[in-house]
Amino acid sequence: MIEHPELESLRDWFRNWNACLLAVDFARARGLFDPDVSGFGTHADIVFGLDRLEAEQWRNVWPLISDFRFHVEALHGASTGAQAWAACPWSSTGYHADGAAFPRPGRATVILKHIGNGWRGVHTHFSLNPGTPSRTCGRR
Repeated sequence: MIEHPELESLRDWFRNWNACLLAVDFARARGLFDPDVSGFGTHADIVFGLDRLEAEQWRNVWPLISDFRFHVEALHGASTGAQAWAACPWSSTGYHADGAAFPRPGRATVILKHIGNGWRGVHTHFSLNPGTPSRTCGRR
């Protein structure tokens, strides 16, 4: 794999977001995103705006999973300096209604723009790997 220096700054952004997911820290995560972000994912249809992304995707998933991890060592992406994209696999643990845990792997693609001294997400797309249960009940 060809290593591009800008990928480390993207990995750092994903590491920061990962910490927010693990802590279920919505307020801190909001600082990583543009207010006009769009996204869709494992729970929400396409949404526009950070308030809706948090309400319709994040809050319906983050509290109901555990062990979330972006596998930043496998991140692929590119940057023009002002904009970037990154695709990164992730894993987590989901829970069936009876509390039994199951592996919940997937992948994410994020489009970012550089604002001030850091990256801000402007679009996110999360999907589960094929065959992964789409519902998690959060009974840890």
